[in-house]
Amino acid sequence: MNVWIAIGLTVAGCYAVKLAGLLVPAGALERPLVRRLAALLPVALLAALTAQQTFSTGHALVLDARAAGLAAAAVALLLRAPFLLVVAAAVAVTAGVRALGG
Repeated sequence: MNVWIAIGLTVAGCYAVKLAGLLVPAGALERPLVRRLAALLPVALLAALTAQQTFSTGHALVLDARAAGLAAAAVALLLRAPFLLVVAAAVAVTAGVRALGG
């Protein structure tokens, strides 16, 4: 398949999804269930992306230094550390574990 055909199909698909969102009646978006789901969906997608990037390499599940970094970030979040400190802790622990050969 030509790359430009794939790009064109992707553009058309994105436009169709955007148009479908604009065609939804406003009353449907005001329902409490829809509002709750709209608030929780980004969190669920971000958690799934984090898990996929942390525990997989290609088509295999792995447990390596990235998992230790994620655990360090979780501990820092539980201790209510500022965001930059959470990121720094994750980076430091991941780099430390990799330096030790883990």
